Amino acid sequence: AATAPGKKITARLKRTLPVRGPQAPTLSELMRWYCLNTNTHGCRRIVVSRGRLRRLLWILLTLSAVGLILWQCAELLMNYYSASVSVTVQFQKLPFPAVTICNINPYKYSAMKEYLSELDKETKKALETFYGFSEGKSKVRRSVDEWNSTGSDFFQQIPLLKVEDFSRTATDLHSGQKRKIEGSVFHKDSSIVNSGDSNDIIGFQLCDANNSSECALYTFSSGVNAIQEWYKLHYMNIMAQIPLETKEKLSYSADDLLLTCFFDGLSCDKRHFTRFHHPLHGNCYTFNSGENGTILSTSTGGSEYGLQVVLYIDEADYNPFLVTSTGAKIIVHDQNEYPFIEDIGTEIETAAATSIGMHFTRSRKLSKPYSDCTETGADIPVENLYNKSYSLQICLHSCFQKAMVDSCGCAQYAQPLPTGAEYCNYKKNPNWMYCYYRLHEKFVKEQLGCQQICKDACSFKEWALTTSIAQWPSTVSEDWMLRVLSWDKGQKLNKKLNKTDLANLMVFYKDLNERFISENPANTLVILLSNFGGQLGLWMSCSVVCVIEIVEVFFIDSLSIVMRRQWQRANKWWKDHKRGSLGKAPQASDLERQGHHNPVCIDEDLPTFTTALRLPLPQDSPLPRTPPPNYSTLRLETAFTEQLPDTLELSQH
Repeated sequence: AATAPGKKITARLKRTLPVRGPQAPTLSELMRWYCLNTNTHGCRRIVVSRGRLRRLLWILLTLSAVGLILWQCAELLMNYYSASVSVTVQFQKLPFPAVTICNINPYKYSAMKEYLSELDKETKKALETFYGFSEGKSKVRRSVDEWNSTGSDFFQQIPLLKVEDFSRTATDLHSGQKRKIEGSVFHKDSSIVNSGDSNDIIGFQLCDANNSSECALYTFSSGVNAIQEWYKLHYMNIMAQIPLETKEKLSYSADDLLLTCFFDGLSCDKRHFTRFHHPLHGNCYTFNSGENGTILSTSTGGSEYGLQVVLYIDEADYNPFLVTSTGAKIIVHDQNEYPFIEDIGTEIETAAATSIGMHFTRSRKLSKPYSDCTETGADIPVENLYNKSYSLQICLHSCFQKAMVDSCGCAQYAQPLPTGAEYCNYKKNPNWMYCYYRLHEKFVKEQLGCQQICKDACSFKEWALTTSIAQWPSTVSEDWMLRVLSWDKGQKLNKKLNKTDLANLMVFYKDLNERFISENPANTLVILLSNFGGQLGLWMSCSVVCVIEIVEVFFIDSLSIVMRRQWQRANKWWKDHKRGSLGKAPQASDLERQGHHNPVCIDEDLPTFTTALRLPLPQDSPLPRTPPPNYSTLRLETAFTEQLPDTLELSQH
């Protein structure tokens, strides 16, 4: 039968061209084909080189080049995720920051005595017992409020203790009785100011209300620190039960705190200040808070064009057990930031003029993958309790407050209330002190997970402060200045001012240079690809096409060969298993079919010499022998179907 010319050409091509690419029978043949046809010269030299030494040298050179490429590409990738810092300085009109001012003493002691009468009596009794300190019998008004009626019970349950040489026995400074100390001992400080005997340690013991055997003794080598810590603990419990409206009345008003005010050379008054109540500092006042939609700015640097205020401190009305210093606290911050006065506030001295010069800096960091910062805090799983823009401190305080509510059932007094929670107090939460101290210990040791969850903000504003202090008022001007100030405020104060009750504050820009610090990617994607191309060309004389070829051969084709071999093995196993279950022996037709469908020859490719040797032989059949020659095949045939006339005549002769 005649064969179509197209099939002849196809058959001749299959016999001539080698099996390559995903049709290669084995991985070794695929790798050999790749080395002979790739554009990377090193791989080709491995195959075509003669001699083991030369081939070994080319293998070492090629592997070294691959290693250098991987190393350099890894360096490029790490450099791609790095950022460069640029600093830009601009001279322009600057917005003035918000300035929050608080009296160090949060509440007027004269107004707070009725709420603190029981606590003050216990504190004075402890001082008298341990130090022999006595003021005589002071007439202290007893409170008519219901929480003070039970306050003394808790003072007796958590009294001050004197521990001798860290023994397990302590003396109750309230009753003078000795008690056994159980649980852990935590030494809070190592101050050089000790009590009368160097071996005496002052502290207090907190126990779990649900399990009396779970106790912790907190000791202080300084009696001052021990009394203050113990006093603040009970003080927060009392203040948590007083309504906010009442506490605002007990603290200082704007008229009480502010005597004079100037900004940018013009007079200002309490209308330029916004009040907010801080749990630990009472009424605080923020200048230029921006709540009315207007933010003041300044176009001139220097002390005369900033904020100048004279503060009335009223040292005589300070709580003697709560605070031990006199003055005010201020913090410079952005209008959208919460003023953490207790953390980063600057203290202002009395009888002195404090000048604070500012330098303004805006910073901008790159977020992931360059740094682990957050843009708005929306990706942080912590509720913002402060109703201000996100910051790391807000996140940490909110995280601790949330853990406090979850673990102790109530909120800590110094931080805002979460939704549906209430502040801790003795009545409803008798176990809150022990729970709070245990939780705070875990927080400091970073065991609550807050430090791991909270991140820095990517953008923030910062005012670098430079503080200088001068004596104020001077000796020669003290008399008339105090008289004038007393006259201005005489109707409200009803007494002559003392210079230790006054503080002069000036906050101003030293210059109007705004520094903008920003992070920029050190490399772009174009530069990264160019660097990759340079490394590939330098070490392997390779291009993008070569990279695509490597991906095709080493990943796609290799995976195709491996998967095909696995599939053919599974198919063969299934057929053999099926024949065994039916009890049938392999038929000759099956063996022939099996030979024609050899796994190494598919897609109508003719077998090569190597693969032909792997063709399976029929079972129980004699080995093939050389057949006798067919002499008809020895006849010479012309390669042309039609013979030329001149050659035909010669053949006839």
